[in-house]
Amino acid sequence: MQTQNQKSTEKMSMGLSTSIESCIKNCLETYKISSSLLSHCLEKGGKHADPKHIKLLGDCARICNLSADFMIRQSDFYTSTCKVCAEVCTQCALSCESIADDEMMRACVEACRKCATSCEEMTKMN
Repeated sequence: MQTQNQKSTEKMSMGLSTSIESCIKNCLETYKISSSLLSHCLEKGGKHADPKHIKLLGDCARICNLSADFMIRQSDFYTSTCKVCAEVCTQCALSCESIADDEMMRACVEACRKCATSCEEMTKMN
C-alpha cells in the first residue's frame, strides 16, 4: 500500500522526463546551497564578501529557483530560463572556486557545475 507522500511524489513527477526531474533536483539543490552561502560568505568577510561575489550568489539562487519552477509547471519558456541558469551557474562556480577554502565553498562549485550541465541539456529539449 502506498503512502500519501509516495502518491504525491508520483503525481508531481507525472509527465516529466527523467532528465527534467534530474535538472529540477539539481536546480533546487543549487538554490539551497547558494542561498545558504550568502550569509556564510558575509560572515567570513574579505574576498568572500566581495559585492560581485555576493550578487552572483543571489543571482544564482534566484535563477535556479525560477528554472526549477518553470520546469515543474512545464512552462513553454523553461528552456530560456535554463539557458540563463546554465550561464549564471557557470559564473558562480568560477567565483566560488576562486575562494574555495572550505567545504561549503567546494560544495557550491560542485552543485553549480552539475546544475549548469543539466540546464544546458534542457536548452536542447525543445
